[in-house]
Amino acid sequence: MRRLVALASLALLALPVVPAALPATPAAADGPGVGAPWIVSLGDSYISGEAGRWAGNSNNSSASVDAGGSAAYLDNGGTSETIAGCHRSTAAEIHIGTAANLSAVNSLNLACSGARTTTTVSGDGSYKPGIDFYNSGGKLGQALMLQQFAATNNVRMVVLSIGGNDFGFADIVQRCVTNFLTSSSLFPNYCYDDSAVSSRFTTSNVTTQTNNIKAAIDRVKLAMANAGYTTAQYTLVVQTYPSPVPNGSGFRYSQVGFTRQSTGGCGFWNRDADWANTTALARINGAVTNAANAANTAGNVKVMNLATAFNGRRLCETGVNLLENTGLRSWTAATAANVTEWISQIRTFSTLTGPYSVQESLHPNWWGQKATRNCVRQAWNNGVPKGGTCTRSALGLNTRGEPVMTLR
Repeated sequence: MRRLVALASLALLALPVVPAALPATPAAADGPGVGAPWIVSLGDSYISGEAGRWAGNSNNSSASVDAGGSAAYLDNGGTSETIAGCHRSTAAEIHIGTAANLSAVNSLNLACSGARTTTTVSGDGSYKPGIDFYNSGGKLGQALMLQQFAATNNVRMVVLSIGGNDFGFADIVQRCVTNFLTSSSLFPNYCYDDSAVSSRFTTSNVTTQTNNIKAAIDRVKLAMANAGYTTAQYTLVVQTYPSPVPNGSGFRYSQVGFTRQSTGGCGFWNRDADWANTTALARINGAVTNAANAANTAGNVKVMNLATAFNGRRLCETGVNLLENTGLRSWTAATAANVTEWISQIRTFSTLTGPYSVQESLHPNWWGQKATRNCVRQAWNNGVPKGGTCTRSALGLNTRGEPVMTLR
């Protein structure tokens, strides 16, 4: 049990990292308003592509849901990670170009799993690039990465996901799963009323984090200004976070016993799941939205609301299942996206020998990434970017292999 809890505590956190460098891109002498358009993603694991290797969940065969393969996170020429542990996956939402139309818009993923609004440096020298101008020993903050890239490339849209780690999302998940595994349905130990959790959602802390998120957005705007852009030459789309688990009544596994975690990988008590959606997610997304609105002084900051984008396809939700319980043999089956989950399981022991990674837990998987990509393409709006609410709109996939979504 101690090992299981210790592993759970690592969920959503990134692995040790190495000094950063911008991903290799074609030589360019363009800049603001000149040359082929680019869109760039900044932020944390919910936009970097974390868990984008897996198309659904399986307790039987990882190969049956392995859509991205072992190179899924190797963004540095397909041989390594530019920053180890950032998990900038091939399925990441920012890559809206397709094999049939790669010239439509170029894309660059600068996000990093585990990122906060400001850069964090560990005692061993590893770091997580935040949305700032950090520059030390070759390690750069994401705002500085963006500034350098935008100076010689025509960046028309920046998409940002940030704030969840500032609220301590990983720690909250750890506490909720630990409390589920170490108590019984007769005497449940909820996480929502633990002081270490509830203190993160007080009025004062929500205000603090809203201000931190706004400051991060302002630094993105400053990066673009430093690169020579006017506010009319680009749009910043700030996205909120999707609900990863249903309310308590929507779980397909009983909260009696440990099946909810041991089989489903979703160890939350019903009451904690309700709280996660109605309080935690609502306040985090409220902070993100309020920060974006406050930073929208020139009218070029938009909000893409993802809160309900995965409803009906969430982890352990009634109506979807593990791949082996759907009658399908592989994620490539025509109906796989309709009947499997779009959120990766909270994994513990199964990460000891791979190929799964603890930090993939509770993130949008291949289907979730591709669904969000569909909405990012709609947000791009043929070069006239817009915001809106992203929701599922139909069964099946579009011609690009993405779940059919609507942004309005």
